[in-house]
Amino acid sequence: MIECIEITKKYVSGDTETVALAGVSFSINEDEFVAIIGPSGSGKSTLMHILGALDIPTSGQFLLEGQDVADLDDDELADLRNRKIGFVFQSFNLLPRANVIRNVTLPLLYSKVPPGRREELAREALVKTGLGEDSFNKRSNQLSGGQQQRVAIARALVTNPSLILADEPTGNLDSKTEKVVMQTFQQMHSEGRTIVLITHEAEIAAYAQRVITMRDGRLVDDRLNGDAGKTGKPSQDTVATAEAEKEMSA
Repeated sequence: MIECIEITKKYVSGDTETVALAGVSFSINEDEFVAIIGPSGSGKSTLMHILGALDIPTSGQFLLEGQDVADLDDDELADLRNRKIGFVFQSFNLLPRANVIRNVTLPLLYSKVPPGRREELAREALVKTGLGEDSFNKRSNQLSGGQQQRVAIARALVTNPSLILADEPTGNLDSKTEKVVMQTFQQMHSEGRTIVLITHEAEIAAYAQRVITMRDGRLVDDRLNGDAGKTGKPSQDTVATAEAEKEMSA
């Protein structure tokens, strides 16, 4: 589904050049659950923007289902994001005064789904996240952080995308709620979706089937994660490995 070939991303400000990504290459198959982990400044968020077709590399190629994303114009990119990619962010990015149903139907405004069908699809997506129906007509600013993230996940699901990109989705949640949210991602994966999750937390990365480690704009490790993604809990081996690497780099 995803192929990155020698991806480089540079930012220039005046006489200063910053290299955010330096020759990153990897591929992700359909139906994989992959976590990309690294400290602040490792390049993982820049990589997420490229994977989400929100930015393009300075050099190298990013192919999504065989299509070179750099060849698409703005309208084609917008259509690609709407049809194939669901986004989940740390800060939820919900409309605070809109109710839950309204927030979830937003991506459908840019699709060919008839107005009468949009609310039905929103309710189906919300049920999948486990959010109670008594919350559907509440404004998003009346919900807890965990409830808001479930709404954000439902919004990502409502267009039935094949790829879910999640950028630090548990960053604003307590430990109990983050476990529920991660189990929701595992459920989405079990339904056949490809999940790519950005995190700096070893325990969150350990829920994935595969963990890619970034440091200083480079891919420094890429390993499978045993039975994670099937058990409903993180792999303790991966937690231990990631924590050890974190200590070594400190």
